[in-house]
Amino acid sequence: MQKIRNIAIIAHVDHGKTTLVDKILHSCSIFRDNEQTGELILDNNDLERERGITIVSKNVSVQYKDVKINIIDTPGHADFGGEVERVLKMADGVLLLCDAFEGAMPQTRFVTQKALALGLKPIVVVNKVDKENCRPEEVYEQIFELFFNLEATEEQLDFPVIYGSSKQGWMSTDWQKPTTDIFALLDAVVANIPPAPINEGTLQMQITSLDYSSFVGRIAIGRVHRGTIKENQPVTLIKRDGKVVKSRVKELYTFEGLGKIRATQVSSGDICAVVGIDGFDIGDTIADFEAPEQLPVISIDEPTMNMLFTINNSPFFGKEGKLVTSQRIKERLYKEMEKNLALKVVETASPDSWLVYGRGILHLSVLIETMRREGYEIQVGQPQVIVKEIDGKKHEPIETLIVDVPAEVSGKVIELVTQRKGELLIMEPKGDLQHLEFEIPSRGIIGLRNNVLTATAGEAIMAHRFKAYEPWKGTIPGRLNGVLVSMEKGQTTAYSIDKLQDRGRFFVDPGADVYEGQIMGEHIRDNDLVVNVVKGKALTNMRASGTDDNTRIAPAIKFSLEEAMEYIQADEYIEVTPASMRLRKIFLTEQERKVKGKQFA
Repeated sequence: MQKIRNIAIIAHVDHGKTTLVDKILHSCSIFRDNEQTGELILDNNDLERERGITIVSKNVSVQYKDVKINIIDTPGHADFGGEVERVLKMADGVLLLCDAFEGAMPQTRFVTQKALALGLKPIVVVNKVDKENCRPEEVYEQIFELFFNLEATEEQLDFPVIYGSSKQGWMSTDWQKPTTDIFALLDAVVANIPPAPINEGTLQMQITSLDYSSFVGRIAIGRVHRGTIKENQPVTLIKRDGKVVKSRVKELYTFEGLGKIRATQVSSGDICAVVGIDGFDIGDTIADFEAPEQLPVISIDEPTMNMLFTINNSPFFGKEGKLVTSQRIKERLYKEMEKNLALKVVETASPDSWLVYGRGILHLSVLIETMRREGYEIQVGQPQVIVKEIDGKKHEPIETLIVDVPAEVSGKVIELVTQRKGELLIMEPKGDLQHLEFEIPSRGIIGLRNNVLTATAGEAIMAHRFKAYEPWKGTIPGRLNGVLVSMEKGQTTAYSIDKLQDRGRFFVDPGADVYEGQIMGEHIRDNDLVVNVVKGKALTNMRASGTDDNTRIAPAIKFSLEEAMEYIQADEYIEVTPASMRLRKIFLTEQERKVKGKQFA
C-alpha cells in the first residue's frame, strides 16, 4: 500500500483556501524556525498578491506522520474555472471549503459538480466558525442538500465534516470545542481520502499543468496514471488530436514542500514534473515508447465572452511600451493559449487584430494586465457575449446571479437587475442581509457591478456563474450618458476643465497629455460632446474684478481595468500601455465619426 494522498482544495472565492494551505505548510514544519514566509505563501505572483485572489493552480506537498500529501490549491473565481477543471484530474479526493456564514455560493456548486462527476471523495471543511452570526450547522445541512441535488453517490454523501478557522489555525470535529492545531483535518485526510492507486502496466501520464524554467525550458507536470516513469526513458507523446511524437525524459522531479527534488523514477499515483519533452500541450498523454495508449482528453467548459485585441494605433503609440508590433502581440496571445485552457484566440480579417474568447471579464482583464506589465501596448474593444444559433433561434448565455445586500437597499438592486432582463427567483433573509437570487443574461452583468455598488454604498456582495444557453431576451439598455471627447492634441489645463465642469464629470487631471478623439469624461446628457480641454486662459495686461477667479476642480474619476471594460461602448477602445490606460473613440476625428459611425448604431 503506498502512502500517498492527492487532494485538491476547492471553494468559492475568499472562503480561505490559500490561508488553509499556509497553515498546513506551517504545521508540517516545512520552514526553518527563522525563515520569513509572510502570509498567502502560494499567491506568489504580483497580480495575485495585489488582488488578494488565486489565479493559477499550484502544487505543494507535505509529509504528515509517514504519509506524503500532495496538495493542489485552486482559484475560486468562476472566470478561472478552466484551472480547476484540469487539475482535479490529479486528485483522488477534495477538501471542499465553505464559509460558516455565507454557506454554499455559486462557485461552490460549480467546483463541487466537477469533483463529484470525476468520482472524487469529498471532505467538507466548514471554515471561519469564529465569525459573528456564523451558522455551521445550517451550512452543513446546506452542503448535504447540494451534494444530493448534484446526484452524489452513497459513498460521496457519507462525507466527513471538519469545523475550524484557518486564520486562527485550528480544526476540530466539533465547532464548539476549538483545538490548538489543524491535525484533526490532516487525520481526516489520511483516514478518508483513498491512497493513490498503483496501476500496473505500461506508462500512462496526462499533462495537466506547465512550469517554465529559463534553464531547461518548458516542464510538464502531471500525475502518473499507470506504470512507472524513469529518467532517460524513451517515451511517446500523444497529442490531443491523436498525433504521436517520439521523445525522451531527460530529468524527473517530485514535489516536496514548496519546491521540487530530483528523482530517478516515479511510480503510479504520485505527481511529478518531467523535463526534456518538447512541443507538448496540456491534455497530452506521455505513454510507453512501444505500445502507447492515450488517456481521455480533459474536457473544459467553453468560453462565454470575447473581446477584440488590436495593436495600439493612437497618436501616443510606442511612447511607453517596448512590445508594440502585431507579430509580438500575436506570439504572446498564442503562447497564453498553451497554458490557459479556457482561452481561445481567433484571427480576424485584419492582420493586426484578434478575437480573444474567455470565461468572463476578470479572466480577460488578468491577461491584459499581465501583458501590460510585460511591456506590451494594446487596444481592446467592448466585451461581447457569444451568441449561438440553436434550432434556428438566437440563444445567449444566461447566468445565475446571487446578491447579498442590506434589506433597506434590496429594492434598488432588484430594480437594477430587472431593468437588464434579470428574473428574481429567491429572496430570503440571511443574518442581517437579504439574499437575492436571479437569472440574468450574461450581457446584463457587464457594467452591472458598478451600478449595484453605487446604489448600495458598496455594501453588496455579488457572485455569478454560467448556467446555460437560453433564447435571446431582447435588447438591454446600455450606458445612459454620452461622453466628452477631446477636439485637440496637447496638455489639459485647469482653466478649461473648470469652465467645462457643468457639462459632466472628468476622467483626466489638469496637465495630462491628451489627443484628438480621446475620451475626457462623462457627459450629463445621452449624446457625445466634443470639447476643448487644452485651451489656456487668455491673458491681457488689464486687471478687472471677476477675471482672477480661483479654479475649483472636482477630482478626476479613475477607472480600474475591469470598470473601463464594462464602461466602454461598441465604438470605443481602451488603450492599455505599461504606464497608463486611456479611453478613446475608434475613429479619432469628428468627421470620420459622422461618416462611419452608422455601423455601430
